[in-house]
Amino acid sequence: MTSKKQLKLRIRARMAKTGESYTAARRHVVDRPEPATDGAWTFHGGRHPGSAAIAGVLANGGVPVGEPMVFLAGGGIGAGYILWEFKHDGSRHLTLGFRNQWQYHDRWTAKALDRLGVGFTAHTTSGAKGASAALAAELDAGRPCIVLPDRYRVGYWGLPESLDGHGGHPVVVYRSDGGDVLVDDRGTAPIRVPRTRMDAARARVPSYKNVLHVLDPAPIDAGRLASAALEGLRDAAEHLSAASGSFSLPAWRKWSRMTVDRRNAKGWPKVFADGRGLAGALLSMWEGVEPVGADGGNLRDLFADGLEEAGALLDLPLAGLAEEFRRIHGLWHGLAEAAFPLDVPEFARMRALTARIRESLLAEGTAGGGAGADAGTAAAGAGGTAAGEDPRATAGGAGAVMPQDAADGAAELRELREAVDRASPVGDHEALFADLSTRLAEIHRAESEAVAALRDLVRERGRG
Repeated sequence: MTSKKQLKLRIRARMAKTGESYTAARRHVVDRPEPATDGAWTFHGGRHPGSAAIAGVLANGGVPVGEPMVFLAGGGIGAGYILWEFKHDGSRHLTLGFRNQWQYHDRWTAKALDRLGVGFTAHTTSGAKGASAALAAELDAGRPCIVLPDRYRVGYWGLPESLDGHGGHPVVVYRSDGGDVLVDDRGTAPIRVPRTRMDAARARVPSYKNVLHVLDPAPIDAGRLASAALEGLRDAAEHLSAASGSFSLPAWRKWSRMTVDRRNAKGWPKVFADGRGLAGALLSMWEGVEPVGADGGNLRDLFADGLEEAGALLDLPLAGLAEEFRRIHGLWHGLAEAAFPLDVPEFARMRALTARIRESLLAEGTAGGGAGADAGTAAAGAGGTAAGEDPRATAGGAGAVMPQDAADGAAELRELREAVDRASPVGDHEALFADLSTRLAEIHRAESEAVAALRDLVRERGRG
């Protein structure tokens, strides 16, 4: 076995076992990894899509502001819980929000950049042609763009069709190449996407309005960083102190109650009375909570890193709070492990497949190696509607934008998810739900106390 293949397997095994992101797992396995490049573009990895995208564009523009500080400037962590039920196939899916204003990408991006003092232009339009032209013009001018494609339609994650139109996360499109655009999505290699596919993915969710951000990187001094950190901390404390049961800390208390509520139509004992769809919901829970997921996980560790940086900038005693949020990150990890444990063979295989897809895509990208890349590019360049433009073809067959290894893994994962959704491998549902409820209640208490302490600290600091 070659050393490269051994390395890939070690990274995948660590991701599947610990739930770590590709960036973190690679850092643990590879001693001081060198930054990867594609021409003039350097890949910096990252955890949370939005903050990693901004930090990556700034770093490539000569402004080295770390992801934790960008994340903190945007208001840090958030909270949100939604359980989706799909009648057409009986599947269930959890949407979890862990970032401040997690449901409003454009608002979060604008306030993070404003606080950092980074100039930017935001393009929005309901017309796909205009959006495509704006992206092409910016790339032709050599300006990388942060865009928001639908995760299913963009094709390279190999998601089930039930998630078509359920949104996505920001990525950096940093260059065009013929009929393709090249994407940085926190990996170490370019992800090649046919331009027509990217246009369709950006247009899929009407409320996104084909949003596109172009940054104007300029030096950020320590005073500006300190101001951004303080405003972000105040925002976090205020936002998480709100009473909303959907978009603030009470969401965790609501979720805790729903897991054991036998009367509410959205209570887990009712929704999963026959076990159908439970395994898929638990998979989406594991992916949502753990950094291995596409949105970066619960983000409490990233917030802790930001608190440590902010403490030094602001001369505030934040080290203890940083340590507490690292402990809370561990509580979330414990919740994910309880929900989707490795000792259930089907779950262990699904975790391994998830890690395989992520590692293959983020390590290899699709430049020159994607299944059917030439066919997809040719069709896009000719303005056709070949399989390269159909996201349902991405997990295998002509025009796929995924690496073949990832495509094969995605196909197996979808088949396995469908099978366990029909017949749950979980034995005692009642015991599982009770355990999850207890763990969520503990998380809610811990985060409420930590946020109260943060609120007291920033309240003492004057606004001058």
